[in-house]
This record gives sequence, C-alpha cells and structure tokens, in this order.
Amino acid sequence: MTYSALWFSQLQFFGSLGFMAVFFAISLGLSWVLFFLRLRAMGERHLLWLPVYRFWVRMFALAFLVSFASSMPVLIQLGSLWSGLLPKIQAISSPVLAVTLLGALVFKAAFLGLMLFGQRQLTEWLHATIVLLVALGNSFVALGLLVLVSWLHTPTGAEWVEGSYVVQNWTEVVFNPSFVWYVLLFIAASFLMVALLMVSVSVLRSMRRPLGEAERRIFKIAIYLGSAAWLLLLVAFIGNGNMVAHYQPIKAAAAMAYWDSTAAPSWLWLAWPSSTEMLNHFSFGFPNSGRAWLGTEADGTWFGLDQVAGMSPPVGLVFWSLRVAMLAGLLALFVFLQGWRLGVLKHYDPSALSLTHRRVLAVCAGSLGPLLLLSGMAYQLFGNLPFVVAQTVTLTEVYSQPTLAQSVFSFFAYGLSYVLVVVGFIALVRQVARYGVVSVARRRGRA
Repeated sequence: MTYSALWFSQLQFFGSLGFMAVFFAISLGLSWVLFFLRLRAMGERHLLWLPVYRFWVRMFALAFLVSFASSMPVLIQLGSLWSGLLPKIQAISSPVLAVTLLGALVFKAAFLGLMLFGQRQLTEWLHATIVLLVALGNSFVALGLLVLVSWLHTPTGAEWVEGSYVVQNWTEVVFNPSFVWYVLLFIAASFLMVALLMVSVSVLRSMRRPLGEAERRIFKIAIYLGSAAWLLLLVAFIGNGNMVAHYQPIKAAAAMAYWDSTAAPSWLWLAWPSSTEMLNHFSFGFPNSGRAWLGTEADGTWFGLDQVAGMSPPVGLVFWSLRVAMLAGLLALFVFLQGWRLGVLKHYDPSALSLTHRRVLAVCAGSLGPLLLLSGMAYQLFGNLPFVVAQTVTLTEVYSQPTLAQSVFSFFAYGLSYVLVVVGFIALVRQVARYGVVSVARRRGRA
C-alpha cells in the first residue's frame, strides 16, 4: 500500500458519497416542497398551482433517479475499498442499513409510482397523501443513514469486544451526541439547496419570457424557504460547533488550525497550516476569540494538535473546507437578501433585474447549494481522520489496499462518469427552465 493509493481511494469514495448526497438532498427537499404544492393545487386553485406542481415533480423524478443510481457505487466501494470496516461494526451497521433499505423499498418504491403516474386515477386527497408518504419515506432513509454516520463520529451505546463492536443500548446508539446536529445540518442544507435551485430556475425562466403569477409565487416561496433554512443552518452550525469541541476535540483543533495548546486560541479566517512543521505560515483572524470552538482537558487547558502528533486529520483540508462552507452560506444569504429586495420593490419578479445581473444570480444560486453541502461534508468526514470510528478504528486498518494504478484508474473513471451526469443534469434543467416540460406521452394516468 502507498499513501498515494490511499488518498486516491479516499477522494474516490468521497466523490461518490458527495455525488449521491447532493442529489439525495435535492430529492429530499423537493419531496416536501411538492407536498406543499400539491396541497395548494387542490380545489378551485388547481389551474394556478397544478402546472407548477407538474413542472417540479419532473425535477424531483430526475434528482431521485440520479440519487438512487449513485447509491450503488457507494455500496460497492464500501465493500471493495474498506472491506475491513463492516465486520468491525456489523452489530450496528447491519440493522441500521437493513431498516433503511426496507424503508426505501416500502415508502419510496411502493408509493413513488403512484405519485408520478397515478394522479388522474386517484382522488386529490389520496394523491396528496401519497406525495406525503414519499416525503416521509425520503426523510426516513435520510435519518437511517445519518444514524450510522453520526455514530461513526461519536460512538456511544456500544462496547468494543474482541475486535468488533457489541451493542449495549440502542437508544444511545441512535441518539448519539452528534445525531441531532447532523440531522439539522443535513435538513437545513437540503432545503437551502432546493430553495437556491428554485431561485436559479425562476431566474432562468425570466430570461426567456415574463414570469406568470404562479412562477412569481414560486420565487417568493423559494425566498421564504431559503431564509428559514438559512436560519436553521445557523443554529445547527453553532450547536454542531459546540458538540465537536466537546466530543471531537481533534477535529475542533484542526478546524481552528490550533497547534500549540499553551498559546491563546484565535479565530482564524485565513491561514496556511503546515502539518509537517505543526504551525501556520500565515494567519489572519481575531486573536483571543476562539475559545468556544475548542475542546479542553481535565485541567482546563485547551486541546491542541500538539497533543496528538501523528494522529491528526489533514489540517489544511479541514480548515479550508469549513471556511468554504461558511463563505457559501454567506453568499447564499446575499442571494436571499436580493430576493427580499425584489419582493419589496418589484413584487418578487426577477425580470426587474438586468440581464447580466440575472445571469450571475442564476449561476450563483445554482452552484452555492452543492458547494455548501460538499464542503460541509468534507469538514465532517475528513475531520474524523485518521479514524473511521472515532478513537477506535483507523482508516488504514479497514483499507483493502488496491494498487496505485487501480486507485487512479477507478478514481478518474468514476469522476468522468459523475461529471457527465452533472453536465447532463444542468443541461436538462436549463432546457426545462427555458422551454418548459414537453410531454412525451399523453396517456391517461400520467402526472
């Protein structure tokens, strides 16, 4: 095994996991937006809201299809790259994954077809109930996956016995210290991403023709939804930071680039951390203001990376991924503030903006959501290294050790596939935003 092969394997797995997470987050947030739109489309106002529902249900179907297909490479790589992990945590992973897959089959597979193709054959209330069940199924799958990920980072309720974990208390396993904060972070990021996508599509449509009443209302809903999601994300970010400082002090020190436990902590906006020299070549921030984000020892001293020399995560990657996530969040706030300004002055009509302004707004709104989610995931996942299960199982213990050539080839093969899918998804979204949805079949029972 070489460290280069290990890094390519890590990047390959993170790329696959991040690709799946982006489209799953879109489908999760859109499923609840569709339930809201389906309720609004009932009764006398269906002529206003039903076309909007039918437009966005196709976006949901595309995102769901991509997320479902991309889950297969994640499962394959979990067994091929990290074959030693599941035997060590099978007491936790097997039941959690089994229940999650069962929920996906029961809720999503059983009701998704009725949601997409059975609208005209069902009563309005029954179809709205089906849409709700699909949203609940998506949420259930997300909770199941977050149980496993959060437990890996803060393992509680299980005991290490003879090379593997044995469950002692399932309540503590599920409701581990990071579970609630991971759930809030993912849900907030999901709705934030969907709101930004709705803003981007609305702006693109306004570049083709004037928006109708329902389309302006969608833009307004996106601004309201995004603002609420941003506030929830802020609360979850603060709570997660306090949790990390208490239960994951190594990750907290890496995020702060705090090397010397005897020095006064500072909140750094910019830095150039060097893991080999264990110092920052350049730093800019607020001195004596980072204490709340760092863990402490029993004697009250701050926990620094000098206390875990050789066992710290990639500090530069963790440090910058957190700052990129924060920057993406601030830019998203600027997008929503622009939307509020349009609401006050122009009744939520992006056509009032110049063509250049709309192009910039569409690109920013469409890219900030994935950037925020991926950089946040990089902070959480790479911050746990070199451990897979915190303080117990290291990455090298479970690594399958493929050759460097195999790692490089699979990394670029998966990467090229994901790039092509993303390019196709963006092209289709632009096509639909400009020209609308063109029906390919008019048979009875289609959504």
